Amino acid sequence: MKKPPSPNRRPGAPDVTCVGAARFKATCLELLDRVRASGAALIMTKHGKPVAKVVSCTEAERPVTFIGSMKGTVLRYDRPLDPLDEVWDADQPGDCSAFAPTQA
Repeated sequence: MKKPPSPNRRPGAPDVTCVGAARFKATCLELLDRVRASGAALIMTKHGKPVAKVVSCTEAERPVTFIGSMKGTVLRYDRPLDPLDEVWDADQPGDCSAFAPTQA
């Protein structure tokens, strides 16, 4: 298999590589591997105009998972299962006709 030619470099920006949309489509996985390995940005162009920029993700930029994301944020809560001191509106008797099933 013939190896594709290396993509063009933008003048004045040695760490940014420009590549046409057709070449990006044909060699996408290889180009993504290069971005990850080198850390250099990749700009995809269509008809010579930039349309997308691919950059490498670093560990600090990766999204935080929801599980465990609040760990250590509660400063102090001694008795979480005790009843609250205030009365909620939902605990009060009242007109519940808006929630009653309608008869047809």
